[in-house]
Amino acid sequence: MSEKQELVFTENGQALASSKKVADSFDKQHKDVLEIIDNLVAEKSAAKFFAETTYKNRGKEYRMYVMTRDGFTLLAMGFNGKKALDFKIKYIEAFNKMEQTLTVGIQAPQTMKEALQLALVQQEQIESLQLESSVQKQQIAELQPKASYYDWVLQTKDLVSVTIIAKQYGKSAQWLNELLHELKIQFKQGKVWLLYQKYAESGYTKTNFAPDDAAHLHPHTKWTQKGMLFIYETLKKENILPLVEHEDVA
Repeated sequence: MSEKQELVFTENGQALASSKKVADSFDKQHKDVLEIIDNLVAEKSAAKFFAETTYKNRGKEYRMYVMTRDGFTLLAMGFNGKKALDFKIKYIEAFNKMEQTLTVGIQAPQTMKEALQLALVQQEQIESLQLESSVQKQQIAELQPKASYYDWVLQTKDLVSVTIIAKQYGKSAQWLNELLHELKIQFKQGKVWLLYQKYAESGYTKTNFAPDDAAHLHPHTKWTQKGMLFIYETLKKENILPLVEHEDVA
């Protein structure tokens, strides 16, 4: 399909947005937006909001996603800043306008009674869309902390030490290492923590050798992006959340 230039377009009677246009609007690299969506689609509950397709540019075909209003909300919740907020509002308004057009239809009323009925239906639809928009904004605000944490993980391309991950929880490396040991995820051999066989081939960690002095090399285990997400999901099941997801206490 061709790349969509509008903020929101219709296809098969549904209001949709394209990942390419979203990337352009929010001044982001399309490959980075695709990576975020790929991670969202990996979650079965979110996959239904996205459909992978392609677009052509100068005769070449490239990947692209189209998404529903809910898909856009999940994607954009992690986009921060004044410019990002302005475009979130523009997209919400564009979705509202497009969905209202699709719902109302184009048939003109023939009598005064039909005109009054249409006006009533339109008013109800407007109020419903306004309510839905308010709910969407609240959902964005409520889910923003989680999105920020995921953004931190997704933007961290290099290997990360357990110390850095533990700081996201306001804790020490010793605390996190011992917790992961209690959860039977890793064990200590000599001076290095290693994953149990169940997790050893999952791509969660990489063990490198670094010189502690001129004559000896000692292994150091660091966590991959996939491993950081694994730690997050594992600790979440234990009701342990990173500091960014803690509720503010007055």
